[in-house]
Amino acid sequence: MMMWFFILCLTALLAVGISHWVYMWLNPKCNGKLPPGSMGFPIIGETLQFFAPHPFHSIPPFIRNRMEKYGAVFRTSLVGKKVIVSTDPEVNTYIFQQEDRSVLLWYTESFMKVLGKKSLLTHHGEIHKYLKNLILHLVGPENLKANVMNELDAVICRHLQAWARYGTVDLKEVTSNMLFDYAAKQLMSYDESKTPLKLAENFKAFIYGLLSFPLNIPGTAYHACLQGRKNATKIIRDIYNDRKASKIHRGDFLDHLLEEVESEKSILNESSAIDLVLILLFAYHETTSTTLTLVPKFISDHPNVLAELTKEHTEILKNRDDETSEITWQEYKSSMTFTHMVINETVRLANIVPAIFRKVVKDVEVKGYTIPEGWLVMVAPNALHLNPDVYTDPHTFNPWRWEGKELHAGSKTFMAFGGGVRLCVGADFAKLQMAIFIHHLVTKYRWKVNGGDEKMIRRPGLVFPNGLPIEISEKDKC
Repeated sequence: MMMWFFILCLTALLAVGISHWVYMWLNPKCNGKLPPGSMGFPIIGETLQFFAPHPFHSIPPFIRNRMEKYGAVFRTSLVGKKVIVSTDPEVNTYIFQQEDRSVLLWYTESFMKVLGKKSLLTHHGEIHKYLKNLILHLVGPENLKANVMNELDAVICRHLQAWARYGTVDLKEVTSNMLFDYAAKQLMSYDESKTPLKLAENFKAFIYGLLSFPLNIPGTAYHACLQGRKNATKIIRDIYNDRKASKIHRGDFLDHLLEEVESEKSILNESSAIDLVLILLFAYHETTSTTLTLVPKFISDHPNVLAELTKEHTEILKNRDDETSEITWQEYKSSMTFTHMVINETVRLANIVPAIFRKVVKDVEVKGYTIPEGWLVMVAPNALHLNPDVYTDPHTFNPWRWEGKELHAGSKTFMAFGGGVRLCVGADFAKLQMAIFIHHLVTKYRWKVNGGDEKMIRRPGLVFPNGLPIEISEKDKC
């Protein structure tokens, strides 16, 4: 009898404990007023809804539905973390202003497991500035002007010629391959065609699952992602060790990293240097290649845009002493105004970064709400870029909306390259790639993209499940 009584008491205590835990989960404590919202199920929260696929031209239903119900700022829970989601430009700006004071950069543990815990993304303050300066050695304005521009011109021209020889290609695949080949050579003189190593193959597996649901079991995209990262890291480490042992200088970024690691005052070590190469491959390759894939599609879908671009770039050719010469820095900076409007409009609609996270390390008071210490803030750029109160007819590709506006900086309502002190260090590099690509495309090629918006979905990153075929042919030789 006593045993049954004990079991009954234990069961009751357990039920009360679970009920209290669930109640506390659904009603989190706060020293002020929390934004409205729902925490979803314990632990899993509303993670499944966040990762649900949705059409290309839409604010994610996860965000749109909650904006309609709760307003521009609301609370939720994702992958076990308590989160405040902000689609309010003023709140976003204030949060970014608190960088390294009340908030710090944050990524999910699963995301950081993939990208590397010693990567640029994890560091703050002086270490972040140091690593940022390292990368500026590669993509800063001086190197872009002195070296990168001519290299990119040759690479893009060569690849466009190859696509035209095939006639029809998968636009996403060929742009990814083009930028991967260029990035791998610039970073560590790697050439897939001249080595039995398969860095590109493993890197693609790594990229594919990077923004997938973090379920690490065989057969899932995330498991394949982790395996791809493991294999890619091993290849990079082997190249690093071979270079270190041979002491042969190739004039690439890896040479620069080896010098930094061996410097007495360096905060860089071998592991962080290898992780940095991996994250730069990711930044070089994936973000820009996805945006670049959209350029021919948007242009071909809008003949008036193609006509204006052709006019601008034909004028550039006419003003040269030799029409076949390479693009100059002066042309890029001063003669491509409409091109930069097209670039801004492309990245606005591309919304490559679905979310920007910050971790609150000290209670933040904003707009009558309190965001408690330990919570996360998720800024949603796509909700700003597709907001009809911010952009007239926001789902329409309209480069003219940028006429007379600043074309080379972020703002409260334009966050395609991030915000605050974490504004993307490679933004100028990405824009340069797109400008050179557009120049050769509109002056030397005819093309047709086969497929509409149904070819593209978000989950939450932008993907092309069945590719994006393009028929392309040359007007004249490069």
